[in-house]
Amino acid sequence: MSTHKTYAGIPEKYASLESSKIVLVPVPYDGTSTWGKGADKGPEAFLHASENMELYDIETNSEVYKQGVHLTEAITENSTPDTMVEAVHDTIKSYIKRNKFVTLFGGEHSISIGAIRAFNECFNNLTVLQIDAHADLRKDYEGSQYNHACALYEANQSTNLIQVGIRSMDIAEKNVMNEDHVFFAHDMLNDDYWMDNAIELMTDNVYITFDLDALDPSILPSTGTPEPGGLLWYETLEFLKKVFEEKNVVGFDIVELCPNKFDKSSDFIAAKLYYKMLSYKFAEQDTDDENENLYNTQKENNINRLKYNQDEY
Repeated sequence: MSTHKTYAGIPEKYASLESSKIVLVPVPYDGTSTWGKGADKGPEAFLHASENMELYDIETNSEVYKQGVHLTEAITENSTPDTMVEAVHDTIKSYIKRNKFVTLFGGEHSISIGAIRAFNECFNNLTVLQIDAHADLRKDYEGSQYNHACALYEANQSTNLIQVGIRSMDIAEKNVMNEDHVFFAHDMLNDDYWMDNAIELMTDNVYITFDLDALDPSILPSTGTPEPGGLLWYETLEFLKKVFEEKNVVGFDIVELCPNKFDKSSDFIAAKLYYKMLSYKFAEQDTDDENENLYNTQKENNINRLKYNQDEY
C-alpha cells in the first residue's frame, strides 16, 4: 500500500516526522489468518475512512491532529511471520527512541508481538492491556510462534497482561492464563465495577492492543473472526477514557479490520476509534505550536519512564 498522503488529509505542517508528536505505522500483514482473510487491506480502508472524518472531537473539545500525526511508510515485510515480527520490532523501537507517541494499525493481531516487545524493552514495568474477543495465548499454532492465535503469549510471559472482553478460547490456554487478570465478557455484563477493577491491576505504563473483534459484530462486523456478545461503542469509550486519564498510555495498536465492499461503517468506526484514543491521550494539551513548552515538559516526563538513556541515541 502507498502512504504518500498525510493521515486524514491533514495539512503538511502537521504531518512531518520532525514536527509530529504522534507516529502512525501501517502494517498490512495477513500471513497467518485462519478464517476471514483481508486484514492486510485494513490499513488502507482505515486511512480512506479517516479522510472522511470530522477532525474536531466534541467530547474533548479538541483537534488532536494539531499535535502532529506522521504517517510512515507501511511495514510490508511478509516473507515469514518471524521476519515480519522482527521488522515491526525494529521500526517501532526506532520511533520510541525518537520520543514519539507510536501507534500502529494492522493487519492481523500477530503484528502486535513485535510492537509489544519493543515497548517492553523501552518502558519500565509495562502493562499490556488487551481488548479482544480471543485470548490469543497459544504458545504456537500451525507451526509458528508468531501466529495471530499466539499474539499475546509472549506478553503474558514478560509483561503485566490484562485481558478485557474475552469470550472465545481454547481450553489449553487456561493453563497459561492468569485468570485474576482476565475480564470475561459474560462476567463484565453483570459487573458494574469491572472498569475500575481492571485499572487497579495496571502499572503506570500501559500499552493498549485493541483487536476490533472485541466490539460486538452488530456495530463492527468487518473483522476476521467476529464473536457475539462484544463491547458496544460508549462503554468502550468510557473504559478507554478512564485508562488514558489514570495511566500513562505509552502507545497502542488497532488490528483485525477486514474491510468488505458492502459495509463501510466498520472502516469508519475503526477510524473514529483511533482518533478518539489520540484525543484522550492529548486531551489536556493545547493543539498548536504555541504549546511547545508543555510538549517539552511532557517529553521530559516520558523520557524519565524509559529504560534506556535517551542521550545515547
